[in-house]
Amino acid sequence: MTTRTEEAGPSGLASALVEAGALTSDWLPTFKAVPRELFVPDRIWPGIADGTQQTALVDRAKDPEAWFQAVYSDIPLTTQWDDGQHSGDGLGVTPTSSNSMPRMVFSMLADLDVHEGHRALEIGTGTGWNAALLAHRLGGANVISVEYDADVSKAAIENLRRAGLAPLLLVGDGRMGHASSAPFDRVIATCSIGEVPRAWIEQTSPGGVIVAPWGTTYGGEYVVRLTVGEDGTANGRFTRSSAFMRLRQQRTERPPFDAYLKGQEWPADGVRGVTALAPAAIGGWLEQFVIGLQVPGAFWRAERYDDGTYTLWTYSTDTQSWASADYEPEANEYVVAQSGPRRLWDETEAAIQWWEENGRPGFDRFGLTVDSDGERVWLDTPDNLVPRLSA
Repeated sequence: MTTRTEEAGPSGLASALVEAGALTSDWLPTFKAVPRELFVPDRIWPGIADGTQQTALVDRAKDPEAWFQAVYSDIPLTTQWDDGQHSGDGLGVTPTSSNSMPRMVFSMLADLDVHEGHRALEIGTGTGWNAALLAHRLGGANVISVEYDADVSKAAIENLRRAGLAPLLLVGDGRMGHASSAPFDRVIATCSIGEVPRAWIEQTSPGGVIVAPWGTTYGGEYVVRLTVGEDGTANGRFTRSSAFMRLRQQRTERPPFDAYLKGQEWPADGVRGVTALAPAAIGGWLEQFVIGLQVPGAFWRAERYDDGTYTLWTYSTDTQSWASADYEPEANEYVVAQSGPRRLWDETEAAIQWWEENGRPGFDRFGLTVDSDGERVWLDTPDNLVPRLSA
């Protein structure tokens, strides 16, 4: 007879991951040998399946059963807020370290496609679980993990010690990789990026693979799997949706509202108009990704009202341009205003029009090329570049 503990524990999670296609037969022994619970602190804020929200604190000392259930659920677990500056039991402002969602962990490891004898570099140690899984599979001497936060790294070292595994853990700027240990056969990032650091490519052997969550400033993020060529070019497709914390050195500053209207009443110097594009139609993860690819240097905020209406604001990161679009549930047209050298709503409309004209492609039709000239996202083939509507 299966007990409730077994259903909620490692066996239950393993079954769910196998059924979902995330945990493959080659990784199953490692899953069993490296228990997630060894890499989860006593105080955690469980997330939800899409990885974008956190729930209330679970404290192992106060509720060990709830803690155990959270650990063996297919959800991310926030372990640090606000770069360690947060204290108390409530939610912080920004989650900054976590034990990632198991389905994502093993899906990305499947993308990485490691084999005996490979040497792997991980960027973003976190609690150490992913490094431990790699170390069990490849041997500790073949795995190096770089973490920027010294306190996070210290805790991960202790977790790995309890698990009897010893990859090399370093504290440093993950963008730099670890040149003295290069070349690597595999590089994996457990934090999101908006630009692939050149050092990662230079430190990967020809034919080697880089797996990383890649997202735009505007929004939307997907895991990209790049193969490094003999010429130092990295090229590959996006494989799956993701929602990781940003690499600290690539975080985008998002100026406050007052930096745009500068104390004036809306629409200030904005030019008013109307649009048939509903703000509600562009809020999805894929739509944000499509807009972000074509409308660089821009981000959005929503100002919501009690009657169900809201204003979608689009801002340029240089604070020189803004646009607003007012959403009403039953409307066919929506009031917009735009100010500055860029017409951000016009750019948004053009981005969505391009997407629709190309058959509303899913993320799996997009790919990324990185070379000495920079980064280029393409649709279907590397020569079919996604347009950028502003420099």
